[in-house]
Amino acid sequence: MTAVPLPLEQEGTLTLSGQDAGATVRRSVLAGGVRVLTESVPGLRSATLGAWVGVGSRDEADGHHGSTHFLEHLLFKGTRNRSALDIASAFDAVGGESNAATGKEHTTYYARVLDSDLPMAVDVITDMVTSAALDPEDLEGERQVILEELAMNDDDPVDVVHERFTEQVFGAGTPLGRPIGGTAQTILDVPRDAVWEHYQQHYTAPGLVVTAAGGLDHNALCASVSAALTGAGWPQDDRSPLPRRSSGGREARGIADGLPGSTVLTVDRPTEQANVVLGGAGLRAGDPRRHVLAVLNAVLGGGMSSRLFQEVRERRGLAYSVYSFSSGYADAGLFGVYAGCTPSRVPQVVELLAREWEQLATGGLREGELERAIGQVSGGTVLALEDSGSRMSRLGKAELVHGEYLSLEDALARAASVTADDVQQLAAELWAAPHHLTVVGPFETDPVEVAP
Repeated sequence: MTAVPLPLEQEGTLTLSGQDAGATVRRSVLAGGVRVLTESVPGLRSATLGAWVGVGSRDEADGHHGSTHFLEHLLFKGTRNRSALDIASAFDAVGGESNAATGKEHTTYYARVLDSDLPMAVDVITDMVTSAALDPEDLEGERQVILEELAMNDDDPVDVVHERFTEQVFGAGTPLGRPIGGTAQTILDVPRDAVWEHYQQHYTAPGLVVTAAGGLDHNALCASVSAALTGAGWPQDDRSPLPRRSSGGREARGIADGLPGSTVLTVDRPTEQANVVLGGAGLRAGDPRRHVLAVLNAVLGGGMSSRLFQEVRERRGLAYSVYSFSSGYADAGLFGVYAGCTPSRVPQVVELLAREWEQLATGGLREGELERAIGQVSGGTVLALEDSGSRMSRLGKAELVHGEYLSLEDALARAASVTADDVQQLAAELWAAPHHLTVVGPFETDPVEVAP
């Protein structure tokens, strides 16, 4: 169960996995500090390309909140070489697709095309990342689009309950507690200069990671990326990649310190259903027990056989949607359970959510749960490899988040090594952290007075 370290300084091409589920994984560091990771899958006629920038909403300076997501939108509006229509047409003409995603710690621009069209995808995606125009007229138009997107999200009570729960766990206004897309006010206020400054500061060769998976040749892809970056005028000297975010070392364990104590928040909305999240701080992304967390998640609320689904939905019929979830970042994480229910049933549902979690923490696993959960995690890991996009994303997270590559064989071995005691101990640690309860629904006062 050994992982392959991904050193920032590397000469030549490193083969990370000879035949991982029939695929070959390789990594190179190009001149200028750009890192390229590929997974060549024999027989696959498609390929997914991703350009990762190690900057997210938590990195925004005061007055720049929302800039990362704003910039993601604007890069599709055109470059110094292409219009927005040119970008869209390039992928439509070959039956491909392109998109992007902004997170709290990184931003990804990606495309899925036929293997023969991968050079085109490299050319277009790298042009977007390296040659932004940020035309003032386009910026003002996209400002209105983002305001509509924020309004749409605010109309979705599930989005709202998760957003406000995150704010409770990390603190309102903190880098991790802020919404990724900003607020309507910050988007209205942010000037073009702030977005341009954000782009100039963070979109550099040492901070860029290119990943691709599918029908491809590693050396050919590296050559395409180098040519595209040279054509964009990006430096090709011997620069080192930017250091990864610090998480207190690869062995950093436990719940982050200095987070808010227990809170209860009710958001009054005229909805037919109440949306409830109960949880608190979780594991850092680099915590070595993240494979234990995956198994715990499967036991508590990760599927139709999970405790929450069986107790809250199947036995009592109190909710249609009920599950557990987790998110990990460099120096902190969160863990919680969610349910949507009739408003009058909120106290009963909250009691059940808390009871099932506490029983796992104090009583441990029941017969058959460990084997079933490990099978669920292992099967999901293997099935995800059917999609080149999942493979591409796995490479990006290995490089930017974990600093190591874990082969499929090792990932499955780690899951199989989890014990019942491991799961109970982690459940107890998560249960012992301060609890936060978030409720969105038609309530003028808190339907539950204190967090369990």
